[in-house]
Amino acid sequence: MARPAAKARPPKHLVALAVVAVLGLVLVVDFLWASSTSSAWSSAAWSSRLNLSTSLAVEAPPVAKENKKDKKPVGSMDINATFADLPAPELKWEEMAEAPVVRLDGAAIQIKNRLYVFAGYGTINHVHSHVDIYNFSDNTWGGRFDMPKDMAHSHLGMVTDGRFIYVVTGQYGPQCRGPTAQNFVLDTETKEWHDLPPLPVPRYAPATQLWRGRLHVMGGSKEDRHEPGLEHWSLAVKDGKALEKEWRSEIPIPLGGPHRACVVANDKLLVIGGQEGDFMAKPGSPIFKCVRRSEVVYSNVYMLDGMTWKELPPMPKPDSHIEFAWVNVNNSLIIAGGTTDKHPITKKMVLVGEVFRFNLDTLVIFFPFLSVFSVLL
Repeated sequence: MARPAAKARPPKHLVALAVVAVLGLVLVVDFLWASSTSSAWSSAAWSSRLNLSTSLAVEAPPVAKENKKDKKPVGSMDINATFADLPAPELKWEEMAEAPVVRLDGAAIQIKNRLYVFAGYGTINHVHSHVDIYNFSDNTWGGRFDMPKDMAHSHLGMVTDGRFIYVVTGQYGPQCRGPTAQNFVLDTETKEWHDLPPLPVPRYAPATQLWRGRLHVMGGSKEDRHEPGLEHWSLAVKDGKALEKEWRSEIPIPLGGPHRACVVANDKLLVIGGQEGDFMAKPGSPIFKCVRRSEVVYSNVYMLDGMTWKELPPMPKPDSHIEFAWVNVNNSLIIAGGTTDKHPITKKMVLVGEVFRFNLDTLVIFFPFLSVFSVLL
């Protein structure tokens, strides 16, 4: 009887390849485990400062729909968290008296129990040239008065010392007209306007703040309305008057652009969020018709400490158009709403539906304080 044939032994090089493959698999698994652990720690850094026990549930994104004609998906399950509401405690909002006119890209300053609202677009072809006043005590609007005829109508830089409101540069006219370098100051007790020295060059929506006895203006968009400016100027002021005839150059801001929150806290100057790029005037258009250009929205936070800009932890999501959307409460900075990056699929502007809080004592990271709503324009 013939003996069964002996099993063929695999060649030595195949054994070596198998060992290499096993080692490679181990390395891949180890890498994936390390990545998930790092992600978990990053997630914990956010959630550890927020009690989510009363948070709103985050709905799953809609299932992708198909176009019957070409069968191509028009939606996506893989959407960046920037475009979803962040979980946070739910608080109730109280509706106040409706504003006398609609406004876009205007300005607003609160002094005690009054809110002064300036200029802004009524429509793309009409801009306001007056100030409306809201009274928090009795929930009413009243006391409208005119602005100087040479004052900008939108994209203003603005700050107050508690009585005087300093108004800096901005866009003059509707559509996407050019900026003006003219600056003004309003005495809110007498309703009188006075001139300030003009900026070296005009800007759109620069970061503006009073710090150490000087009026600081930085960043914004350049004269083409799109390119970010890095320049930083200051002017000595007191009681609504300029103590110098010219602006002084200061340390340039690390990242230029308009529509940023600018705050002084604990003798530090903070610049938060904003964007690079904006609508521009169509070349040759007699009405300076606005045309869309690419925009990049920031989550960056910078702090000027003496002679050095330092970068702080960023906001949870990019946020722009927040120059008048902040308040300092018990040394915590609260920022409400704003706009974020365009939707990756529809390309429409996305409104931020959260309120964020930043602890100025510890300079801990921003986190979602209150979910409000999320709207696409």
